[in-house]
Amino acid sequence: QVQLVESGGGLVQPGGSLRLSCTASGSSFSIYPMCWYRQAPGKQRELVASITNSASTNYPDSMSGRFTISRDNAKNTVYLQMNSLKPEDTAVYYCNAEALWYRGYYYPASWGQGTQVTVSS
Repeated sequence: QVQLVESGGGLVQPGGSLRLSCTASGSSFSIYPMCWYRQAPGKQRELVASITNSASTNYPDSMSGRFTISRDNAKNTVYLQMNSLKPEDTAVYYCNAEALWYRGYYYPASWGQGTQVTVSS
């Protein structure tokens, strides 16, 4: 199981940008499909973006195209570039490594501790 640590959150003005990073420990990062989720106060956690181990990306319809997920397997890191931020993007953003079976072995899911993003003037 990988251990995940997010960074890059903070306070940003509406219309601004942030890039979140999630760095994984261990040597198995490259096989994991990775996701970013977010959870705003009083709301359910929602999927923001996902990327497969072959770097195919997917975004829920509710995400307007302002976010871009990417990964650098050499650095064991997945990124979330967020542009044109709005106050409603305020949330704790979590990195997730999805569970999978790979070459006969089970790799359990893992979550980071979250990083706070606040969009406010």
